[in-house]
Amino acid sequence: MKSQISWKVGGQQGEGIESTGEIFATAMNRKGYYLYGYRHFSSRIKGGHTNNKIRVSTTPVHAISDDLDILVAFDQETIALNHHEMREDSVILADSKAKPEKPEDCKAQLIVMPFTAVAKELGTTLMKNMVAIGATAALMSLDKAPFETLITSMFEKKGDKVVDLNIQALHEGYRLMQDELSNINGDFDLAESDNVPHLYMIGNDAIGLGAIAGGSRFMAAYPITPASEIMEYMIEHLPEVGGTVIQTEDEIAAATMAIGANYGGVRAFTASAGPGLSLMMEAIGLSGMTETPLVIMNTQRGGPSTGLPTKQEQSDLMQMIYGTHGDIPKIVLAPTDAEDAFYLTVEAFNLAEMYQCPVILLSDLQLSLGKQTVKQLDYDKIEINRGATILEDIERDPEDKDYYKRYEVTESGVSPRPVPGVKGGIHHVTGVEHNEQGKPSEAAQNRQDQMDKRMRKTENLRIEKPVEGTLKHDDADILYLGFISTKGAIQEGTARLEAEGHKVEHLQIRQLHPFPTDVIQEAVDRARKVVVVEHNYQGQLANIIKMNVNLGDKLVNQTKYDGTPFLPHEIEMKGLSLLNSQKERL
Repeated sequence: MKSQISWKVGGQQGEGIESTGEIFATAMNRKGYYLYGYRHFSSRIKGGHTNNKIRVSTTPVHAISDDLDILVAFDQETIALNHHEMREDSVILADSKAKPEKPEDCKAQLIVMPFTAVAKELGTTLMKNMVAIGATAALMSLDKAPFETLITSMFEKKGDKVVDLNIQALHEGYRLMQDELSNINGDFDLAESDNVPHLYMIGNDAIGLGAIAGGSRFMAAYPITPASEIMEYMIEHLPEVGGTVIQTEDEIAAATMAIGANYGGVRAFTASAGPGLSLMMEAIGLSGMTETPLVIMNTQRGGPSTGLPTKQEQSDLMQMIYGTHGDIPKIVLAPTDAEDAFYLTVEAFNLAEMYQCPVILLSDLQLSLGKQTVKQLDYDKIEINRGATILEDIERDPEDKDYYKRYEVTESGVSPRPVPGVKGGIHHVTGVEHNEQGKPSEAAQNRQDQMDKRMRKTENLRIEKPVEGTLKHDDADILYLGFISTKGAIQEGTARLEAEGHKVEHLQIRQLHPFPTDVIQEAVDRARKVVVVEHNYQGQLANIIKMNVNLGDKLVNQTKYDGTPFLPHEIEMKGLSLLNSQKERL
């Protein structure tokens, strides 16, 4: 009996691969297991290999697994591309329609089953996924009842006949696998779960839910992978709380609409990916110069240009911090998993209004589209802080006919911000340099005063938890630093190194700009080597750290930019290699 199982389904895009994985994962989630899923898919509407890998565990997991226990293959390409992840006690359940064969170097057991043929006999080949789910359930000794309940809820709107046929397909797959069990070597039974109910969602849904909980009532966006699901989530749910979503003609319009809504006093945001963020740069500068709150979600993907729109990468970091022309205050945050994405999204809206500047929530494809277990969310933790936003009339001398000093130079750098319609708060707003009343001014002293005022707003900003992780060693062998979705792989890799007797630390950076130098410097000072793990060619996070922290000769880059996520064993192997080289020098 195992504490976790890694399962994958693969085939051609458009064949229902995603729905097959969704059915399996949802049933396991309802049984109380912890899950982490990652989809590999093509940047085409239909065709091209796609797969959905799902890890099911009795304990929390935040990364895909190194290996694979069960592979459901609807074509030969799935076997060819994925068998290298499998062991001798792993099994491939392959559709006989594909006339599957084991590659010469394939260690796994191949079980050929008539998924498509059985489904066709029942009336439609579309039900082959249900036959495969039934076979999986039998292989793992799972009760069919949760799957039957799920099928009923999925198809009841289509009528009893459709429900009955799909349940029949499930039973046929179950029966077929029972006949094969004596021919299979390996343990595929999962230990009992804690049976605690969990949420199961992609990071984009967590961001959307966080935006609603954080008080956002307007979103403007243009569809782009992998950010579109945020807009889709908001389209479905924002009207339920009186909000509105507008699909704009492009990302420039999306960003400026969000600025306009925020200026009007409505918490608003937009979401996009790398190419869209490039178009938003001038608008981000406008937010900074006019000191208008703006929240942007950037779900990173492979670049440059169109690049790898459906693959993992983290190469927008420098652009998000330094992309805007001119100097403006800006905040860049990075959630570590879907649960953190919910809470940090709420914080992003608070920070945008408290500091009156653009706030960028930096995600990546793995976090945005990877589906994972999320603990029940604690809405009591949510606090709405609108900063120095003025929503009520301002008492002023009736004889004072001057504009309100919207950009008054204050010690904190933050000036009270009346929303339009507030009596006594009329002021001018422009993207050119301006005086305290907002009127254009090119005076040298005014320029310096206004620039100093804007920039000091965020100079000493520290969110409550700028990093995630706890330092345990005064003299660590290695400190691992990462951001966003690298968390899970680093967590597991470092845990293995610790189990082997090495002293290893791990911090995941949640506040990227302004950089939390003091926190990171303390951790660096306690370690012999610092490994920075990230998904880009140039080592952008490592370069940001070098700009802000005294590393000496401690820095070691671990980069990956082939479009695939880090695996725990890659972190472990890099650490072992580094530790062995240190021993050789000694």
